[in-house]
Amino acid sequence: MEKRFKQFLISRGYKEITPSGRPSTVYDYGKRISRICKDEHLSWQGLAENIETILPQYDFGGCKEALGRKSHNAVINALRRFAEFISV
Repeated sequence: MEKRFKQFLISRGYKEITPSGRPSTVYDYGKRISRICKDEHLSWQGLAENIETILPQYDFGGCKEALGRKSHNAVINALRRFAEFISV
């Protein structure tokens, strides 16, 4: 599922590598989803099955909003893209 998520991001125009050769958004979002899975004690499939309850926790007003806002909202944005991926 992780590989398909990365392909989904690439198909949406997200970059794998920055112009300077460093890992970019595709890598970062994958890493953030893996971290959320670890923190929530879920597999990627488990996160997909529970995205409707997990995502709001990390969004504005949620009990984990501070985590969602980390790195200029990268965590919540990764979760939002993952939810889009699941719904396709």
